[in-house]
Amino acid sequence: MPKSNDPLGPSMFDLRGKQSVRATFKLSQKAIDSIGLVAIHMGIKQKSLFDHIIEDYTALDELARTIRVRQFKKIPRKQKTFVLSRKTIEALTAISETYNMPRDALVEYSIKKLESVIQSEKLRHDERKKLARKMSAGFDNTLSLYRESTEILGADDPFCRRLERVVTTMEKTQQDVDAFLEKSKVLEDF
Repeated sequence: MPKSNDPLGPSMFDLRGKQSVRATFKLSQKAIDSIGLVAIHMGIKQKSLFDHIIEDYTALDELARTIRVRQFKKIPRKQKTFVLSRKTIEALTAISETYNMPRDALVEYSIKKLESVIQSEKLRHDERKKLARKMSAGFDNTLSLYRESTEILGADDPFCRRLERVVTTMEKTQQDVDAFLEKSKVLEDF
């Protein structure tokens, strides 16, 4: 069987680990919201996110040592089905069996690691809003300059036509930034 670094390609085991499987967990609403928020805001598929936060066997093992199952059982939870790689499921199952704890607890506490990412993004979102206001003011100034130019030189003047392209590009960029900030509003209530 060829190894993954073999020029013939990945081994059957490597390919099997990439297979997607459905798994249902009982998680807190906050954990469910966190995984959705990070996936949507950062444009990462939930499966890839799970692979990243759970597949690291060593980190998962260290995390399992810190989990207090009694505390976990006090958290109100609801069922949610996710698509994960077989390799991620196997890592969860192995650590779960080793420490005799529910996979749900491992998933819940693995997702908690995302909270620092979310808080960091929330701060960046605030800064983006401030910068967007400055950008909007710059756009308004350029638009005023364009209008003044067309009054003085006429819309067909080469200067005005070039300035019109700048205004059009700025307007499109403004719309893109506004759409991104609107999509990112979910960070504000987290």
